[in-house]
Amino acid sequence: MKRRAFITLLGGATVWPLAAEAQQRGPMRRIGVLDGISSDDPQSRVRHAAFLQGLGDLGWKVGRNLQIDFRVGAARHPGSVAEMVALAPEVILAIGSSVVGPLLATTRAVPIVFVQVSDPVGAGFVPSLARPGGNVTGFALFEFGISAKWIALLKEVAPHITRAAVLLDSNSPTGFGQLGAIQSVAPSLGIEISPINIRDADEIERGVEAFARGSNHGLIALPGLQPIMHRELIIALTARHKLPAVYPYRYHVASGGLICYGPDELEQYRQAASYVDRILRGEKPADLPVQAPTKYELVINLKTAKTLGLEVPPTLLARADEVIE
Repeated sequence: MKRRAFITLLGGATVWPLAAEAQQRGPMRRIGVLDGISSDDPQSRVRHAAFLQGLGDLGWKVGRNLQIDFRVGAARHPGSVAEMVALAPEVILAIGSSVVGPLLATTRAVPIVFVQVSDPVGAGFVPSLARPGGNVTGFALFEFGISAKWIALLKEVAPHITRAAVLLDSNSPTGFGQLGAIQSVAPSLGIEISPINIRDADEIERGVEAFARGSNHGLIALPGLQPIMHRELIIALTARHKLPAVYPYRYHVASGGLICYGPDELEQYRQAASYVDRILRGEKPADLPVQAPTKYELVINLKTAKTLGLEVPPTLLARADEVIE
């Protein structure tokens, strides 16, 4: 099944129905996908498609030998966690820290594979990366040191900046650690940091509007549920106030953001499919080490740079994995 077809299947569904076929090949297995973000989010659908594609490459076909129970928007609907566990899937893909914690509080029996988690050890999900133990393993997305890279990139692409707002989700278990890494290097770059804690769109708008009244300002959007859900608003605000901004994901830059540096998140969804496959074939999460990203990408939007009146240094362009013109 092609990626476009996967995305069509995913659009808007809260439970993935089992597609009937005249003949099933092999026993039907059952897994769950629990996502903190709404199915209305187009990037969420792309991620799910990457996971499905990874399963397909390993021989798992929905309706033939696999049934998937799907719950989205779980961060806003806590009952989704109990619903998922009650369905008794053989393994659950848990997307985001906002659902992994409640899921582990609900079950220590159902195998769990997580993605979109920045610090699984610090969050208490696993005791160590090499030996996760228990019923959970997965793929760590960010380590704190990368935050220092974001502030350095902001200074490199916009040398005039002397103040930077840092948008962080107030409920993120890792946001303050990432903020601390930024604050540790900001003085050496001549940048004063202004944290903006956000819980909804109104707080984002008020915080950015107040911060942008000065000059020589920039912005860093940390990973987290709120910055991801409201990324279009953040990108619009930085454009309106001419704030150079650094983001963690490629899709921010594809939507008009200036620059991003971060892991290839879709690759992690394909890798997660391999862990689900191994668990379905009898391996235990406790024996599968938590893996860190192996591929990072630097993407720059030259059109946005021009709009902001910035000339991107040639040395930075030469390091970019992708330049959007």
